Amino acid sequence: MKIVHLETGRHLYGGALQVLLLIEGLRVRGVDGLLVVPPGSGPARAAEEAGLKIRPVPIRGEADLLFGLRFLRILREERPDLVHLHSRRGADTLGGLAAWWSGIPAVLSRRVDNPEPAWLAGIKYRLFARVVAISGAIRTVLAERGVPADKIRVVHSALDPLPWEGPCRREKFRAAFGIPPNVPVVGMAAQFIPRKGHDVLLRALPAVFARHPDTRVLLFGQGPLQDRVAERIRQAGWQDQVLLPGYRDDLPESLPCLDVLVHPATREGLGIILLQAAAARVPVVATAVGGIPEVVEHGETGFLIPPGDFQALAERTVFLLDHPEEARRLGERARRRVESEFSVDRMVEGNLAVYREVLGQENQGARRRTAR
Repeated sequence: MKIVHLETGRHLYGGALQVLLLIEGLRVRGVDGLLVVPPGSGPARAAEEAGLKIRPVPIRGEADLLFGLRFLRILREERPDLVHLHSRRGADTLGGLAAWWSGIPAVLSRRVDNPEPAWLAGIKYRLFARVVAISGAIRTVLAERGVPADKIRVVHSALDPLPWEGPCRREKFRAAFGIPPNVPVVGMAAQFIPRKGHDVLLRALPAVFARHPDTRVLLFGQGPLQDRVAERIRQAGWQDQVLLPGYRDDLPESLPCLDVLVHPATREGLGIILLQAAAARVPVVATAVGGIPEVVEHGETGFLIPPGDFQALAERTVFLLDHPEEARRLGERARRRVESEFSVDRMVEGNLAVYREVLGQENQGARRRTAR
């Protein structure tokens, strides 16, 4: 079996990491894979370091028809059994059209839960033999937009827990961020975009600081709202307490040192950072939206709050800081859950089952056409 994968994202965020885990897992199982990526991108560099086969192809966005033609040429040269499209930045539309034009069946991974117009979904999803939703919540959104239920398969995202399990090198961690000893640390790791909920956290912080005035807050990530968040921190006089370290390649070293991770997103397909926190045994407070409840079991592996409820976010965060033994219990249970329910093997086998299903149907169709 030969698969061409398309990932058009430029940064090594959660979705791109899933692509690399999948291709490596398939390679171990004897599946030949080629990854088409933008040159110089984070996924391209990581794939090269992992020894994966890549074809760098520039893309300028959804309307880059030249990219579509280049991808079509790659498909005709490589002649794969199947195409797997992994991101939205031109991968779903241009990649889907190229696969359709070349006559190669395509599978699309859907990682976000924001709904599309029904008319668009009705046209676009005809291009794909199957749509792999990374959560049941995304499956529901797709079905509500008219995507046939028999075309959708749910395969949860996965995590290799080993890099995230620590232990925390506390002195190095505190020195790196200028954090005094024996003060609690709350973290958030997300792109600075509206749906991640930085505004909700900022509204919750006065109540957290009132109870634990020495708390330090680390906001990992980057994005268009970063400057606005920094300005609000400056206006509140929190420059020494709320830090913006940016995007960090060493997040696996920092995450196990957090006392609490918060994730107040207003929309979320699943939430890879929640799996990473679970692997690091860090308790989380997250919103009950999208696929998050499929990762976080309220009261068992963390706490769920209503979207936008900054008071509940503050209360649950303070509770975990007040009760470190309960926080450790939640973290341990989260670790066991991520090992059993979100393993890389389970994700790879789930996608491989989709490939076999699609190719099996293709072969049956070919046999029926030959019989006629």
